[in-house]
Amino acid sequence: MQHKEIYDVVVIGAGPGGLAAAIEAKKAGARDVLVIERDVELGGILLQCIHNGFGLQTFKEDLPGPEYAQRFINEARAVGVEFLLDTMVMDLTPQRRLHLSSRQYGYFTLDARAVVLAMGCRERTRAQIRIPGMRPNGVFTAGTAQRWVNVEGYMPGKNFVILGSGDIGMIMARRLTFEGAKVSRVLEIQSYLSGLSRNYVQCLQDWDIPLQLQHTIKRVIGKNRVEAVETVAVDDHWNFVPGSEEIIPCDTLLLSVGLIPENELSKKAGVMLDPVTSGPFVDERFQTSVPGIFAAGNVVHVYDLVDYVSVAGNTAGTHAARYALDESEVEADYVPLKAGKNVRYVVPHKLDRNALEAGDVQLQLRVTQPIEEDVWLEVRSESASIVRRSERYARPGEMVTILLKPGMAEAVRKAESLTVDVYPKAEA
Repeated sequence: MQHKEIYDVVVIGAGPGGLAAAIEAKKAGARDVLVIERDVELGGILLQCIHNGFGLQTFKEDLPGPEYAQRFINEARAVGVEFLLDTMVMDLTPQRRLHLSSRQYGYFTLDARAVVLAMGCRERTRAQIRIPGMRPNGVFTAGTAQRWVNVEGYMPGKNFVILGSGDIGMIMARRLTFEGAKVSRVLEIQSYLSGLSRNYVQCLQDWDIPLQLQHTIKRVIGKNRVEAVETVAVDDHWNFVPGSEEIIPCDTLLLSVGLIPENELSKKAGVMLDPVTSGPFVDERFQTSVPGIFAAGNVVHVYDLVDYVSVAGNTAGTHAARYALDESEVEADYVPLKAGKNVRYVVPHKLDRNALEAGDVQLQLRVTQPIEEDVWLEVRSESASIVRRSERYARPGEMVTILLKPGMAEAVRKAESLTVDVYPKAEA
C-alpha cells in the first residue's frame, strides 16, 4: 500500500477498539481512514484469546477472541479502511503529525485531521510490584504465557503458581490445566476477586484450582530456574501475618496483577492523563484534552468485556470523523463528573451540557470495595438526584454502567458538577 501524506482519521492500534473506531469513522463520512498497527496482523490481543466469552453483547453469540476480531477485520476491509502493519508510531504531536518507522517505508511522517488512540494496555511486571528474591528464569506475566501457549505452541512450565486473580490469570489457570500442567495455587493480595466472577467459577472452581485471598508472594526461590515460592497471608493493610508463611514448590510463577493503559504516545501529544486510571481524560465523545485527538478502549481505562471496548471505539470513531469533516469544532461547555461514595473513577470525566440532546450517554465506573447486597447507583448534582437505579451487587472486578437519558438534559445543564455514588440500599 502506498500511504498518503494526510488522512481524515488515523487510528493507532488494530485491536477491538481501533477496528471499531475505523469502521465507524468510515460510516460517518471520513474519506481516508488509516489504521496503524505495530504487529504483523490485525486483531490485537484477541488473537491469543482463544477461549469463548466474546460477542455476547455485540453479536448475541458466544465467540472465541480470534473470530470476534475477524468479524471486525472483514467489515473494516469491506468499508475501505486502509492499514499499515508492522509499523511503529514513534511520535505524535498535538497538531496530529505522526512520526513512523516500518520495515517497508523506513522512517516517515504523515498528518491526520483527527486521531484515535487505541493502543490498549500492558501488564504489570514483577519489578513494578517489587517481589523479593532471586531472579531466576520462570517468572512471566500471564499474558506472555497465554501468547506462548495459544499462538506459539510452547509450554512455559509444568508446575505453576499464579499471583493475582485477574481475568487473564484465571483463564490461564484453566488453559494450563487443559495442557496437562499443574496449577498449585492462585493467590490474591486483596480480600476480594479482582476479575470476573464467571471466570472464577468456570476457570478455578470447575477445575478444583484453589484460590487464596489476602495472600501474596514473600519471595521467589531458585537460582537458575524457579524452584518454589514462599507465600504469606496479609492483613487489611497488606502487612505480612507472622507465622503464615508457606513454601510451595513450582517451576513457574505467573503474574496477573493488573493492566496499565498504554499512553506513552498520549503523553507525547500533550494529552492530560487521569492519575487513577492512567488513561486520558475524555468527554462523552471520547475526545481527549487535545482537540482532534480521541481515545477508545483499554487505552482509556481497563474494560472487563471486549464488547464494551467496541462500543467505545464506535463512539470515538464517529466523533473523530465529524471533527475531521469540521462538523464538531465547537467549544463545549462541560459539566465535570466526580467519583463519589465507593467509586474509584468515572468515564467519561466530563459531559457537554448539551450532550443529552443528541441521545443517551453511558457512564462507566468501577467501585473501590465489593458490596454483596442490594445497592443504589446514583448520579446527583449539588441540589438533586438526577438518576438512581438498583443492582444486586457491585464488585471491583466488574464494570458498572449507568445510562443518562435525554429526559435528564435540563437537570444536567443546570448542574455545576455531577457526582456518582454507589452504596448499599440499607444506607439510603
